[in-house]
Amino acid sequence: MKTNQAFEILKNAGGIRAAKIILQNRKKLPFFWVLYTAHKLRHNVPVAKIINEKWFYGLPFYTNKWTLDPRPDSETLVEAVLKNESFNKNLNILDLGTGTGCLIISIVKNIPNAHGVAIEKSRHAVKVAKRNVNNLGLKNKIKVLHASFSSNKTFGKFDIIISNPPYISHGDKRVDNGAHHDPSMALYAKNNGLAAYEIIARNAKKWLKPNGKIYMEIGADQGLDIREIFAKQGWAFFNSFYDLSGIERVLCFSK
Repeated sequence: MKTNQAFEILKNAGGIRAAKIILQNRKKLPFFWVLYTAHKLRHNVPVAKIINEKWFYGLPFYTNKWTLDPRPDSETLVEAVLKNESFNKNLNILDLGTGTGCLIISIVKNIPNAHGVAIEKSRHAVKVAKRNVNNLGLKNKIKVLHASFSSNKTFGKFDIIISNPPYISHGDKRVDNGAHHDPSMALYAKNNGLAAYEIIARNAKKWLKPNGKIYMEIGADQGLDIREIFAKQGWAFFNSFYDLSGIERVLCFSK
């Protein structure tokens, strides 16, 4: 099929931008592939899931059906760490529930002396994170482990912990159509979306060095509840950070 024909079919299914991105690096355009891709677009499959790539903080990340697609809101956490942590020391980072690895990779790429460990309970997502670590040249700086943040394992002692845990309440009507193609374990949590924070608040101190800090992405309007959860476990509130829409998106606590 000719490029202009494929473009028209995909544009009608998902819009001009989607058609351009999908066709950008395609050299061969089999007729049935074009029709199947158009079918996906009409059923709200995100472009990232179709081309298996999503850019985040200026870097290309491999993504698939086993991982949450990196989202611009999560760049708030990367910015918070880069603006508040020292570039002059060997920063050791623990990423809880790494998914594609986009958070820890983006931070380590921008802090020369940073390194760390990323844990993930989905074996499929572990493979994705390892692939991204290797593709982006950080094999010797980031170790990806199959583990859960509810574990009692000792992963080491870290200067900071980062996490974008599942925080959406089951049945939340605000979830966009594209999210239906992300793994539910990366999106939804019990107790009105707060269960993961309760686990992290209980477990994370044993992985932090003295005066260490934890940065976590949160959902809209969850700030007060999460502050209370961490206060009950003896954490000190450090700061909060807002995304480009003015929504409180990241909370930071110190040990």
